[in-house]
Amino acid sequence: MLDVMADETGSEAAGAAAADGREAARGLLGQLFAAESASPLDAIAFIQGAASEIADGTQAAVERARTAGHTWAEVGQVLGISRQAAFQRFGRPVDPRTGQPMAAALLPGAAERGAALLADLVAGRWATVGRDFDERVAQKLDADRIAVLWARLTGMFGRLERVGEPLAFQAADRTLVDIPLSFEAAERTARISYDPNGKVAGLHFLPPGFA
Repeated sequence: MLDVMADETGSEAAGAAAADGREAARGLLGQLFAAESASPLDAIAFIQGAASEIADGTQAAVERARTAGHTWAEVGQVLGISRQAAFQRFGRPVDPRTGQPMAAALLPGAAERGAALLADLVAGRWATVGRDFDERVAQKLDADRIAVLWARLTGMFGRLERVGEPLAFQAADRTLVDIPLSFEAAERTARISYDPNGKVAGLHFLPPGFA
């Protein structure tokens, strides 16, 4: 269990580096918003481009950390997520059946599709939620049952207050999309499973720490 113990020295250093990164980003955005020549659309495009570069930089930094011998638990600690979530997001697992990277089999646009499905669910567009269900899931979750499912969730946990960033990863022949959800009284993860044809083969709401 040593790899899940906190490294206080490393945590302090990582915290200081994170604070420096936030300060640098705030300064850059402050200059952008203060510039009279920058339109709101220019600002959106700039931030989107910066986010893409940061995502690529984070992937490269994680790979450097792993090459240097740091564990997934250490990487997850810096990112504020579990070691499993860190591996799912940044790992490069190879399919033992084919020898090919499993990420190559990810359904294109899966994260965006999962986020759209959840948005329909939250907005009460019950019929739209099930438009991509496969036959088995559609038989179990028609529009009325989807409405009941969401009512039960909000009845148990309260109002949905925040939706996290969707994460897509490969599990055998399925593409899974995990979306963190913060309700008034509980945390859950919406997990949407897509088959190779892009059909929804599963919809679950998992408690924290459930793999």
